[in-house]
Amino acid sequence: MRRFSCASLLLLAASAQAQVTDTGGYLQRMDADGDGKVSVEEYVQWMMYAFDRMDRNADGVLSADELPGGKGKPITREQQRQTIIERFHKQDANGDGFLSAKELSAPPR
Repeated sequence: MRRFSCASLLLLAASAQAQVTDTGGYLQRMDADGDGKVSVEEYVQWMMYAFDRMDRNADGVLSADELPGGKGKPITREQQRQTIIERFHKQDANGDGFLSAKELSAPPR
């Protein structure tokens, strides 16, 4: 159930922030320093938005009642952060430590 919850959080992060209709626009929104690529830190910051919004009591843990569907194993902020970092590295096809627009638009690996 934890994988479902993490995946749900990632999907919520993508839709919860301002809607962006193209990959270039999405990259611009994630690219906090404006260098044209997304670092792991920028990716984590963007994707943790959903966790922080869902953590209604701000205790750093999503309990069952805070998870999508109201059930599942609790997940800590650090567990979610680690999951996001793993997903970043899977998306980083060329292994340069950054995500390009092309890598952001690619299907999950």
